[in-house]
Amino acid sequence: MKPIIRVKRLNPKATIPQYQSLGASGADVTAAIDAPVVLEPKSRVLIPTGFALEIPTGFEIQVRPRSGLAVKSGITVLNSPGTIDHDYRGEIKVVLINLGETAFTIMPNDRIAQIVIMPVLQAEFDWVENISETSRGTGGFGSTGIQV
Repeated sequence: MKPIIRVKRLNPKATIPQYQSLGASGADVTAAIDAPVVLEPKSRVLIPTGFALEIPTGFEIQVRPRSGLAVKSGITVLNSPGTIDHDYRGEIKVVLINLGETAFTIMPNDRIAQIVIMPVLQAEFDWVENISETSRGTGGFGSTGIQV
């Protein structure tokens, strides 16, 4: 059964998230802006979508980059994946960064990111004196390949 996500329009320019194909995991979201926004290289910007979501308990929405923007222009979601908790009711905004070499212009209603709904489990955290041993042990950054 598909979860139902209720979408509240906050800006008349907002468009509802849309899947671009039958097999798409992510639904595209668009920029609800009045005028073009120029994103200079190595700069970031917060772009509104013009809507808020009611996410069912037990789920989150992840905000992810659009691969075409990343490959063609170096535009990505800075805190990728961004998490929208089920109890957040404010406007959904996307933090974009330009990792490219040239300025990029975001136009009103441009598709800027995609959202994916994911199930969430909450854990119980418990202080202990010892944790189990593994063959990896404390090997961290680069321990299974190139050392950092």
